[in-house]
Amino acid sequence: MLSSAQRRFVAVAAALVAGLALTLPLTDCNKGLPGGKPLRRAKQRVFVVGFDGMDPTLARKWMDEGKLPNLKALADEGVFARLGSTQPSESPTAWSSFATGVNPGKHSIYDFLVRDLATYFPDFNMIRKEPPKFLWGLIPTQKPRVFSTRGGTSFWKTASADGIRSVVLTVPVTFPPEELHHGEMLGGLPLPDVRGTLGTFYYWATDLSSYEEGNTEFGGFLRRLLFDAGVSETVLKGPESPILKQEEAALKAKKKAGSLSDQEQARLEELATGKDINIPMTVRWSEGQGRADIEIQGHRLSLKAGDWSEWIPLTFKVNFLVRVQGMTQFHVSQADRELRIYASPVNLDPRNPPIPISKPDAFSADLAGKIGLYRTLGWAESADKPLNEGRLDEAEFLYDSDRAFDDREKIILENLKRDDWDLFVAAIETTDRISHMMWRLIDPRHPMYDAALAAKYGDSIEKVYRRADDFVGRLRQKVPKDAVFMVMSDHGFHSFRREVNLNTWLVQNGYMVVRGQSTEKSLQDLFGRGKFFEGVDWSQTKAYAVGLGQIYFNLRGRESQGIVSAGQEYRELQEEIRAKLMPLTDPETGERILQDVYKRDDIYKGEYIQMAPDLQVGFLDGYRVGWQDTLGTIRRAVVENNNRKWSGDHCATATEISHGVFFCNRKIANPAPHIMDLAPSVLKLLEAEVPADYDGKTLW
Repeated sequence: MLSSAQRRFVAVAAALVAGLALTLPLTDCNKGLPGGKPLRRAKQRVFVVGFDGMDPTLARKWMDEGKLPNLKALADEGVFARLGSTQPSESPTAWSSFATGVNPGKHSIYDFLVRDLATYFPDFNMIRKEPPKFLWGLIPTQKPRVFSTRGGTSFWKTASADGIRSVVLTVPVTFPPEELHHGEMLGGLPLPDVRGTLGTFYYWATDLSSYEEGNTEFGGFLRRLLFDAGVSETVLKGPESPILKQEEAALKAKKKAGSLSDQEQARLEELATGKDINIPMTVRWSEGQGRADIEIQGHRLSLKAGDWSEWIPLTFKVNFLVRVQGMTQFHVSQADRELRIYASPVNLDPRNPPIPISKPDAFSADLAGKIGLYRTLGWAESADKPLNEGRLDEAEFLYDSDRAFDDREKIILENLKRDDWDLFVAAIETTDRISHMMWRLIDPRHPMYDAALAAKYGDSIEKVYRRADDFVGRLRQKVPKDAVFMVMSDHGFHSFRREVNLNTWLVQNGYMVVRGQSTEKSLQDLFGRGKFFEGVDWSQTKAYAVGLGQIYFNLRGRESQGIVSAGQEYRELQEEIRAKLMPLTDPETGERILQDVYKRDDIYKGEYIQMAPDLQVGFLDGYRVGWQDTLGTIRRAVVENNNRKWSGDHCATATEISHGVFFCNRKIANPAPHIMDLAPSVLKLLEAEVPADYDGKTLW
């Protein structure tokens, strides 16, 4: 209990906080930041639109068949080329090199995951978080903060500082958004949901077993619906309370420094599973009714089977001073003999996000005022996860993905209404998501190929390419004719038929020593800092794998329990593992699995090379790192079927066969452009200074 003096202080502080919230000035997007050059007009305007994962082989095929007329016209006017990607050809890595014009050794983004050198635990890459702080567990004294871990300087930051008004919209690896001297930015991947993940979906059903309830492997929350007289009371799981997380961290620190009382230990155990801010939800339904009524925070929805709701705003109350605003969409997928309800990940509300998702801060809210609510989650096509888990079907996934494309289109077109920009960069990722999930329906060799589904949805990848082509045509009508117009992608696509478990191979070949059995992991473990590498004897382990194709050495002086010496031993271990891995073949087909195994210093250079993988694996078509292997799990077999609907991929596909696309309405001098070449090329067109440390070369 607080004393009377403390209660008076809280009341005063609350008034101050409330007053401050009302008086904070909004950033003036035309004023510019200090230190840059005055706003100027460029002689040459530049427009770039990226379609994540657009593959050059498919693009060429459908252009030749007359199905992509606008891209074909762009190619005929200027150029269509295969665009070299990064090593590995992953979205975070490639988009970072697109933005900065440098190799990963200079921007530090090698994978979706990064390992902790002290604990060996994997963690999510691209951002570093600082939680909010509270006085007495009540009064906020510091807002949550997010920092980008990407090094290098984006070409739009350089251009803006040089006086160029720049607009950057939902490009991957632009969260947290950068302050621009002149212009606006709306963040993209890894912009999280309200739980701080890339997309925790929700699923309630009458036919769930108690065994199925809880968190799923790919980031969902499942709950069984039990009805009494047609009414079921349940919850929508919200973010963890930052106040309770602060309390838990203090108890953990105290325990590490000494010991806890019985009461404190009991409280710590309680906090381990009880920090979520949940919102009560009431569902009304009767068998055979064909619809369900949902009540949540004063919103009353009546949805028939197949219906999707509009965005439903939600408020998660941390305490009487702090609120977190989010929004979700509900979908009733079945309401006859069983009831099944899906809700999208709770996106941050663009009108009042808990952390800025745009620069200026007010830009996201201004945009919502013009086009209505739009999905803010960086991983916008979030129905891929419930499709992978078998909770939504192909039609529902494609519907939701189309709506994601709609949102990105509206955002781009709204910002094109202003004609005062000289650099405009935007990205749409729906091409990537649909390729990931539907590739199995164009590959009869895939374990998840289904002839009936292929007859119905086998053209879904072609359709999203045709939609992208149509959008390019509409963009060309709106972008000034004298602008340089580019279309690009970060990588191509391949089939993912078979999983390859690198950690299992390392164990079987004596490079990793494990006592006991490894348990399966989920994304909840990753975001919740679950247990990893259980039973690994680091005193005898020379190498381990984390992420999508990265092998790290247990290096003395770098890893906390390192045993491999730098220098000759390091180089000999590289050669030895590479020589043993390269002949790896599929035990079922006899096919080669690897194009190459690349040594760190052969493919990377720069100030961040210490965090680079010591070996990077490059897979051939049909193969990728196993799902569980990415998080360090030891499986029984080195090679096994990929029995997931996520069936197409590119992560750790050898760069030699994983090109992106490049279209431009101008001819280029270099017939083999690389994604790192685009940053210096754009800056040259804008007559802005090209940084001396760029690895990319100009195309003109």
